[in-house]
Amino acid sequence: RVTGAACHCSLVIMMNGRRTCLPAPCPDTSNINLWNILRNNIGKDLSKVSMPVELNEPLNTLQRMCEELEYSELLDKAADTEDPFERMVLVAAFAVSGYSSTYYRAGSKPFNPLLGETYECIREDKGFCFFSEQVSHHPPISACYCESKNFTFWQDMRWKNKFWGKSMEILPIGTVNLTIPRFGDHYEWNKVTTCVHNILSGQRWIEHYGEVTIRNTKSSACLCKLTFVKGNYWSSNVNEVQGFVMDQEGKAIHRLFGKWHEGLYCGVPPSAKCVWRPGSMPTDYELYYGFTRFAIELNELCPELKDVLPRTDTRFRPDQRYLEEGNLEMASSEKQRIEDLQRTRRRCREDSNSKLEPSFFKKVVDTNHRERWVSNNTYWELRKNPGFINMERAVSLW
Repeated sequence: RVTGAACHCSLVIMMNGRRTCLPAPCPDTSNINLWNILRNNIGKDLSKVSMPVELNEPLNTLQRMCEELEYSELLDKAADTEDPFERMVLVAAFAVSGYSSTYYRAGSKPFNPLLGETYECIREDKGFCFFSEQVSHHPPISACYCESKNFTFWQDMRWKNKFWGKSMEILPIGTVNLTIPRFGDHYEWNKVTTCVHNILSGQRWIEHYGEVTIRNTKSSACLCKLTFVKGNYWSSNVNEVQGFVMDQEGKAIHRLFGKWHEGLYCGVPPSAKCVWRPGSMPTDYELYYGFTRFAIELNELCPELKDVLPRTDTRFRPDQRYLEEGNLEMASSEKQRIEDLQRTRRRCREDSNSKLEPSFFKKVVDTNHRERWVSNNTYWELRKNPGFINMERAVSLW
């Protein structure tokens, strides 16, 4: 059982026997002419373009943020590692591991959350409690917060999507935060650019490229720099990651290398040690959106959760649920209805000069004058007493 400040253990629900397969396979999208949809949007932000529901996967961005915690055991191990350089190696492996689930996911996109939409994930087996909320619509900003007895993790992210004809770039803006209370550590790092190639024809594939710098803001003892190498589909260095953990003089203490979809190693070949590798994929994963075992579990709505989750939780979202169940006709009509409702709500707020404030996050300005979204520490208390039944927007999103 999870204890301490981690998950307010009285809230934790035993959730044994999670599902191992989605209710229905992904739809055939070969008859969708993407060029007709995208040709007028080259170079534009695609977050404002409505796409056919068949191009979605039955998860959304709030849940995808939770997916980054699939290998949270790396953070548990870091919390037991005295050496700050070895601890940084494990944090770096965790940062890389968050990209691994995207390898088989080039064929679909997550749903865009509605303003005020939320998602909760309590994982007693992994020892963490997570919640997220869409805190802004334009620009789209998603915020999340996760805690366990060993670490606290939070981030707020906005994504810009640009279509360049044959490819689409997703550029993340924001900072990932991780604290390990045992050592007083507070790590910060950025995310790299993601590119989906062959958008219009051929085999789609995903590439991540750019530089990641991981700093411990509470100590200058070490720094980590990772490079996600930009290659091409036929290159031998496709998906390659290289990096170093350095001391405060810039001397390399540990060398890191590997591939973000295969694993990360520390040291010099052939004696390098494997720090992390992804788990095996489920049977017939290619028929089910390329989801990992962890991803399959994220949208499951267990009977015992129905009465305790806020109605704003993604698992109650009808268009996403219908897609998961393979009912494309209902998924499409519900997606249109929900998007129309959101536009109507936005016009009403503009007419009345009012603003919808997030329920569980607040905006702060840090010492570098950057705006950040952080937890307002009300989610778990409200969940416990009196529950979410009295939330004003409890049934208004869909």
